[in-house]
Amino acid sequence: MILVTGATGNVGRPLVEMLLSEGQAVRAVTRDPAKAALPAGAEAVQADPSDPDTLAEALNGVSAVFLNPIALGEGTHRLMELAREAGVTRIVLLSSGAVQDEESEHHNALADWHKAIEDAVTGSGLPWTIIRPFEFAANCVGAWAQQIKFTGMVRGAYAKSTTSVIHEKDVAAVAAKALTSDGHAGSVYLLTGPESLTREEMVASIGQALGRDLAFEEIPREVAKKFTLEGTGFPEDVVDTMLTLQEHSVGHEAFISPQVEEILGRPALPFAQWASDHVADFS
Repeated sequence: MILVTGATGNVGRPLVEMLLSEGQAVRAVTRDPAKAALPAGAEAVQADPSDPDTLAEALNGVSAVFLNPIALGEGTHRLMELAREAGVTRIVLLSSGAVQDEESEHHNALADWHKAIEDAVTGSGLPWTIIRPFEFAANCVGAWAQQIKFTGMVRGAYAKSTTSVIHEKDVAAVAAKALTSDGHAGSVYLLTGPESLTREEMVASIGQALGRDLAFEEIPREVAKKFTLEGTGFPEDVVDTMLTLQEHSVGHEAFISPQVEEILGRPALPFAQWASDHVADFS
């Protein structure tokens, strides 16, 4: 039995579907099973992962756990204790490519938060695998969907900034491998998409999928910062870090990791595929 936290999230939902398609028994954690609309065959469990004691019973008979830190909150240490007591033998943690193993003078609050959760997992005494995706393609939905629907334009800073966004299905597929096959314990996987794209190119790719001409209008950093703070609710230091990373990427190819292809035996899915899969989100 595999326990999936964050089962209705961007990664959790395709992960549940993939595991079921492989014949795995899946216990999917959700705060509201009635609204979760989980795939047939998944055992829905009502619990709050940020309060790990609500998961104590759900861990019975579980051999592997997928951890989504957004679902967990600050409950990782306690959940690791419960997992150890239940006899879990495999932990796969969804972390972030922002985490750096080397000391850096530039601190990122979001990266530090993820690193603290990683430390709780690696210090648990349980076999673990850490997955560090860089920027999710799915972030485009929250940031751009409304602008595209109503204006046919995306406004933001640094039109020429580059990134190698990853399809959530690739992250889920790597997680499925780590949950169900040997040889991944103690590994940290850096995951990206297969190509370096500018923000302008990404908007054009979404337009191609929609059959519409879309444009990216570059606006001053402070204006973009204000929009991002209002639209996402992220702390100011996180938004500043995001914009600084974008600024520094201008004129440089984004880092591309080979690890999706190494683990899955196929290339990572291109952004054009992601845009095609998400036409409904922008229509």
